[in-house]
Amino acid sequence: MRIDPGQHRADQPVRAGIPEHGRIPRYYAAKIELLALLDELGEGAPLPSERELAERCGVSRVTLRQAVTELVLEGRLIRRHGSRTVVAPPKLLQPLALTSYTEGVRAQGREPGRIVVTVETRPADARLAADLRLEPGEDVVHLERVLQADGERVGLESSYLSKARFPRLLDDFDPAGSLYAFLHEELDVRFGEAEERIETVLATPREALLIGTNPATPMILLHRLTWTPDGEPVERVRSLFRGDRFTFVTHLHS
Repeated sequence: MRIDPGQHRADQPVRAGIPEHGRIPRYYAAKIELLALLDELGEGAPLPSERELAERCGVSRVTLRQAVTELVLEGRLIRRHGSRTVVAPPKLLQPLALTSYTEGVRAQGREPGRIVVTVETRPADARLAADLRLEPGEDVVHLERVLQADGERVGLESSYLSKARFPRLLDDFDPAGSLYAFLHEELDVRFGEAEERIETVLATPREALLIGTNPATPMILLHRLTWTPDGEPVERVRSLFRGDRFTFVTHLHS
């Protein structure tokens, strides 16, 4: 199989996967051909049989499986129990901005949802207390929720807020709803700025079980600390998103 290094999509690096010596790994050549096939098939369509695909790509089944596995990890294919592997839907685009998860998902015509895992009061450790400008040991409200999009589990979010600053949270807030909407609409909280750190990780066994994903699936971890316009801390959030289902986008200005 021949691949012209000059032929590439605008969202892919030039010569992606092609070593400088020009010898293209057979699994990668098969992967490129499979990508073209996925565009033809469309979302939700099942892949042809492994034998048919191996013949089409001119590779062994072992080599084909390597290409398919990479496409599954990248979120281009979905393996379903008891049925064939199918073409995945487009990834969700989540803005890196002072907007809620709910707003980001609804903007794409998808329905957000949350499964409540934990609602508790706990003492703040030294680091959390420093972030929220509390004394160590002061009570914070901890909300842990599985994030959904159209009923599919796509992430896990843990939010920490001062119980003294937001005493109505435990009594009045529906933990299955949007926390940002409640803070803004019910408590008149205004968000001024936030600091966000992003890294890639693998889910712990517990996190993988809650999200319903393979522990080998790459995850995107976001840490966010949010303040009001007056500089008062509002919340600290740890959000874990499936790397095969999310793309993050932001707008930069000079």
